[in-house]
Amino acid sequence: MFKNRAIVFILITLMIDAIGIGIVFPIMPDLMDRVGADDTGQGALWGGLLMAAYSGALFLCGPIVGSISDAVGRRPILIAALVMLALDYVIMALADSFWLLLLGRTLAGLAGATYITATAYIADISEPEKKAANFGLIGAAFGIGFVLGPAVGGLAAEISIAAPFWIAAALSAGNALFGYWVLPESLTPDKRRAFGKRDINPFKSIFDAFRMPGLAVPLLCIFIFEFANMVYPTLWAFWTREVFDWPTLYIGLSLAAYGVLLALVQGGLMPVFIRWIGDFRTLLLGMISALIGMVGFGFTGTVTALVVFLLLAALSDLVPALMTAMASNQADEDRQGVVQGVIASLSSVAAILSPLAMTALFQASVDGEGIYLPGAPFLVSAILVLAMMPLVLRLRGHASV
Repeated sequence: MFKNRAIVFILITLMIDAIGIGIVFPIMPDLMDRVGADDTGQGALWGGLLMAAYSGALFLCGPIVGSISDAVGRRPILIAALVMLALDYVIMALADSFWLLLLGRTLAGLAGATYITATAYIADISEPEKKAANFGLIGAAFGIGFVLGPAVGGLAAEISIAAPFWIAAALSAGNALFGYWVLPESLTPDKRRAFGKRDINPFKSIFDAFRMPGLAVPLLCIFIFEFANMVYPTLWAFWTREVFDWPTLYIGLSLAAYGVLLALVQGGLMPVFIRWIGDFRTLLLGMISALIGMVGFGFTGTVTALVVFLLLAALSDLVPALMTAMASNQADEDRQGVVQGVIASLSSVAAILSPLAMTALFQASVDGEGIYLPGAPFLVSAILVLAMMPLVLRLRGHASV
């Protein structure tokens, strides 16, 4: 009963997180206009700075927040993060300047503790053989949130540009109250560790995590895969417009369809695959799907092929949850928070670096004087996935089944 109630709260929390992220997508151009962007190009640049601020704050603070949760417990950090998210959305609703939006997104990066601490909470209450499936539920919750977020944002924006943020603020505040009354602590005092000066330095935390026995390979794999897989959110809208000349509606519908597939794969198929073929073979299935999907998007020019490769792209999202579970299984109980924080920081670095590289490559492949190949970034991502296969094969001993 305790575990079921806790998992439901965690999944609701992460779904609200994803709704809050996705709610901004359809209104970003109007939001940039409201704070003074002169044209679409400047609006896109400012939007990129907001994304960088979020990822940068998450990178710097992720391991610190994870370490604090190892010291004081998961419950207070989760509730505080939800309150901070609510504050961020209030700032976004009221902001009339870019600098206020930047402050809000920085606070949201600090409140990335919801994801970090939620995954540590799941690790606390899950048996090793069930961690991958439970981390898959996290991905499913995010998938549902990414479907609902753009829909809520687009509809609420018909009322006012601030309405989506007030809705997100109410959801976060309400969930904080819900957690305050119903969420038990998962990390008992005897399993906590002291928070020290070493934990304040995120670079030291990352370095220490790589030195933990058995953690270097899964952490490196997570970083490389997240870097490669960022090609989808970074370029999907630009690539589909360039290749198929899709309007915004079609792009939005395809993203919603991917969110549905993500929820089905991680919430429905992943537990089945793990039960049938085990963690490691499921990981290989995800890696092979990622490789085929990226190569396919690199060369495809038909909608039929796009649909097929979109299914494979959804199956590739088996990989992050399984690698996270394998990393978690290598860490002691009093280190789950810092490990999840390090994983979040590595993902944030990938989220900063990959868009810069992928967009530059895409521009060169469609506007340059060389070969016209809009799918070039997908092919580079496929090469990265193929190159990391020897490392993935070393993860066989990390699997729980």
